[in-house]
Amino acid sequence: MRRRRPRPDHELLAAGDGAAFGEFYERHERAVLVFMLRRTSTPELAADLTAEVFAAALESADRFEGRDGASAVAWLFGIARNVLSHSYRSARVRHDARDRLGLPALDLTDETVEHLEHLADVARGADALVLLDRLPAEHRDAVVAHVLDGRDYAEIARELGCSTAVVRQRVSRGLSTLRGLVPPA
Repeated sequence: MRRRRPRPDHELLAAGDGAAFGEFYERHERAVLVFMLRRTSTPELAADLTAEVFAAALESADRFEGRDGASAVAWLFGIARNVLSHSYRSARVRHDARDRLGLPALDLTDETVEHLEHLADVARGADALVLLDRLPAEHRDAVVAHVLDGRDYAEIARELGCSTAVVRQRVSRGLSTLRGLVPPA
């Protein structure tokens, strides 16, 4: 039996029906949510902003003109940046698109908040691993061995064939560099 190819995003947006937009939503909801989690660090706020992003996308889907390579994802993240920007400027989440569409207020269960907090932790962990890759190899290896693996300095020094003072210095310099790479909250 032959499986149907998934419809491209621009076709889903052009279809003008709830089922097609639902497929678009399911395809990109997690990415938008993680985008918001990384910028707000508050699961409830990230969920609220994500809901507004998709309401605005639904409201303007008929105006998306993505044909032949224009990216619906770039369009969607443009909406996300605008929603986030408006939220920062007004110091609140605007519910304009959801209100115009008659969508109910977002009601988060404890289970949903826990899931969102887990996604936020995963996003932060992924960011930390990216930053670790920016360290010189000797500092990265020392930080991973001591901080992440919980090994003591003497054990690491024996493995590397150097003194514990050298291992301490590498860990210290690595952590100092990481602190400099982390953007202020």
